[in-house]
Amino acid sequence: MSLADKIFIDMCQDILDNGVSTEGEKVRPHWEDGTSAYTIKKFGVVNRYDLSKEFPAITLRKTAIKSCTDEMLWIWQLKSNNVNDLHSHVWDEWADETGSIGKAYGYQMGVKHKYKEGMFDQVDRVIYDLKNNPFSRRIMTNIYVHQDLSEMHLYPCAYSMTFNVTQKKGDDKLTLNAILNQRSQDILAANNWNVCQYAVLMHMLAQVCDMRVGELVHVIADAHIYDRHIPIIKELIQRPTYDAPTFWLNPDVKDFYEFTRNDVRLDNYVTGPQIQDIPIAI
Repeated sequence: MSLADKIFIDMCQDILDNGVSTEGEKVRPHWEDGTSAYTIKKFGVVNRYDLSKEFPAITLRKTAIKSCTDEMLWIWQLKSNNVNDLHSHVWDEWADETGSIGKAYGYQMGVKHKYKEGMFDQVDRVIYDLKNNPFSRRIMTNIYVHQDLSEMHLYPCAYSMTFNVTQKKGDDKLTLNAILNQRSQDILAANNWNVCQYAVLMHMLAQVCDMRVGELVHVIADAHIYDRHIPIIKELIQRPTYDAPTFWLNPDVKDFYEFTRNDVRLDNYVTGPQIQDIPIAI
């Protein structure tokens, strides 16, 4: 069993056994038929993934590595808020007639801010600090910008990354670690998708900054399983598990802005069958 499988199974079982229900409460999310979408939830879930040991793709079902990488690059590299720049259609329901999702996600990453060294957007500032001041405790991003919330079609779920660099004794290279903060997560639909895309981001940043990858710590304030997902989750966590896949990242790419979704691959990725047509609360 991969570590990612164990973390996922234990987290889901804990939510099912010890979570609290929102049934009967006033909730915002609803299903396509208009029915309220209730959840079983746990507060303050923290999962740790050591990327130096394995890539955290679960094997219970397949996580589409190129698609989740494409979404991450849409936000972090293209800094786009238009779904027409994506290869997948996961954001379509939040887009307007032009394809825009408002001042959300990639839009915020592209906003330039004034620093003593000059003007940087959040991505370029992270890369600058990792290369020039790696032991800074201020290397972070935040896309939950209150003044723009009214112009976002969806409030950011995964909203902040905090990077922290360490150096292991006897190692000539630095190690890149990070914390992903998420205010809310649909565990079935999004958990491993988010974990994998931010693990890819860390691998990419480590490569262009000549570092090793270390720990990804995922902090979820509201970790929930939707009512219509409960039987799916119960079946999923009973499935056989397999060894973690091997992650490949194109070693020739040294500039973050040159990566594409085709520069990543999972080798020896054996999984259970995919779950089709997962109902998504909106």
